[in-house]
Amino acid sequence: MDKLKMHSLDGVEQNIEMIGKLFPNAVTEVMRNGKVEHAIDFDVLRQELSDSIVEGREERYQFTWPDKKKAMLAANAPITATLRPIRAESIGKNGMLGSFDSENLYIEGDNLEVLKLLQETYLGKVKMIYIDPPYNTGNDFVYKDDFSQSTAEYMENSGQCDEEGNRMVANTESNGRFHTDWLNMIYPRLKLAKDLLSDDGVIFISIDDNEQENLKKICDEIFGSNNFITQIVWEKVHTRKNSAINFSSSHEYVLCYAKIRRNCSGEQIGFKRNLLPRENTDAYSNPDNDPKGPWKSDPITAHNYYAAEYTITKPNGITIKKPQDRYWSYSETSIKKMIAKNAIIWGDGDSMPMVKRYLCDVQDGLVPVTLFLREFAGDSSQAKTQLDSLFNECKGIFDYTKPIKLILKLLQIGANSNDIVLDFFSGSATTAHAVMQLNAEDGGHRKFIMVQLPEQTDEKSEAYKAGYKNICEIGKERIRRAGRKIKEDTELTHTADLDIGFRCLRLDESNMESVYYTPDKVSQDTLFSFVDNVKKGRTSEDLLFQVMLDLGILLSSSIKIKEIAGKKVFNVADGFLLACFDTNITDEVVKAIAQMKPYYAVFRDSSMENDSVATNFEQIFETYSPNTVRRVL
Repeated sequence: MDKLKMHSLDGVEQNIEMIGKLFPNAVTEVMRNGKVEHAIDFDVLRQELSDSIVEGREERYQFTWPDKKKAMLAANAPITATLRPIRAESIGKNGMLGSFDSENLYIEGDNLEVLKLLQETYLGKVKMIYIDPPYNTGNDFVYKDDFSQSTAEYMENSGQCDEEGNRMVANTESNGRFHTDWLNMIYPRLKLAKDLLSDDGVIFISIDDNEQENLKKICDEIFGSNNFITQIVWEKVHTRKNSAINFSSSHEYVLCYAKIRRNCSGEQIGFKRNLLPRENTDAYSNPDNDPKGPWKSDPITAHNYYAAEYTITKPNGITIKKPQDRYWSYSETSIKKMIAKNAIIWGDGDSMPMVKRYLCDVQDGLVPVTLFLREFAGDSSQAKTQLDSLFNECKGIFDYTKPIKLILKLLQIGANSNDIVLDFFSGSATTAHAVMQLNAEDGGHRKFIMVQLPEQTDEKSEAYKAGYKNICEIGKERIRRAGRKIKEDTELTHTADLDIGFRCLRLDESNMESVYYTPDKVSQDTLFSFVDNVKKGRTSEDLLFQVMLDLGILLSSSIKIKEIAGKKVFNVADGFLLACFDTNITDEVVKAIAQMKPYYAVFRDSSMENDSVATNFEQIFETYSPNTVRRVL
């Protein structure tokens, strides 16, 4: 039962609604007092009501919205955060809990901040990105920077509802939530994502009709319209929903953009799509022992015009003309060459000849098409079944997951065997599952980086009842279970050295105290004289990963621990970085590290045993490894 409003109508909102019905292009969104509101673009309205050109703002092609400049700044704003390793949640390459040797990453935290932290380390190193962001359908999406709040809070704070919950803004049913908030959320993330892509990289983005148009405009602006590859139509459901008001929606989209597609001269550079593997080679055979190998029969004619008219005389003497409304697929000269090479199948009587299509002459694979039918890429029902089969004790653990087959096809198109694949809206971690599956099928060594906000699960949900308090817990457990299942699949032939693990990292505040010295004010003679500036409770491994981020060292790099004179020394990437964060470091430790000639050597600023060691530090390195870059925390 609807509640009485008990107050007069909002005249302005009513007028905007009425104008919007007549001139929908004149209704826009503006920011007033920190709130997004509907408003009238009077320049547009004046033009709609005039029979001549109305003078106004200079006409130009643009795509904008309230707070767009803030969204642009959000991508560039610095942060003082770090990623802390969580060994207890990590899985080794072989599936062992607590092991830390996997080259895959699972990162818990707000993806905007995580993407910023990855800029130094993974700049230009990611070959493929796939994301399945919130669709802005009216359901909640929770991110710190996108006005994170519940739907009810948003409705009240934006002016859409009064304190009693009565709706105050028209047309929200068709828009879901305002477009502005969604645009402000997605824009800075895509800007940062672009920088992570390699020059031959590609991004795939799932979306539906709610924001498809806006997403494409944003991508045109960030990636450049010339780098637009295609828009895939994916058949998400194959059943008709008779309760639909207008049309029963059967599809979603996957937008595809390259980092670089063409140069200024129009030459194809950068991203080049892979061919999809052939799945129907059984259609080729060699019943006549043709020396060229297996073949299949193809028509000799086509619907479109290819060659001039001519006749063909079969070995039995019957003359063949092209059928009405069809055309020869080959020139007369080409046909004569095929006849000479025994590449024609004549057939009986006056039947139309066929040509041999040899397996050796076809491309190594199939050119992808823009229509992904459920038979080819799976559908939503299959996605649910796949997830339920992993969590058989908890059906319906996650809504709106994508089928593994869909991501597999995108991986085959966009990622080669040793590439890094990023998904920063990882949800139930379907992308990680697909990467491991494809590696097991073709022997590849693709590595994944999953990023997910630890959004709390609803207390009424099946996930919560099963003990999964946030989405990250679901994603990590899915990877663990999927990895074991893939390893056990006897039909897969490349599982011996398959990496089915991940290093779990968690976004957190910096390891350093808020009062932190500035490097330009530090002289050599005071290098080790500062009091400890590391927050209490932070481990040496915490410090190591912050150092790796700062120095641009891949977070998946090998990490070995060596003890020197009783002190723990981290050996990262086979001697590229040596780090020791213990206290009371002696000349012996410094000398041993210098003799290993690392590219980087890192210590804590308060780590030296005494002033003598601090004084000898530089001289030791100058003697044994002068080219080593020395750093202190």
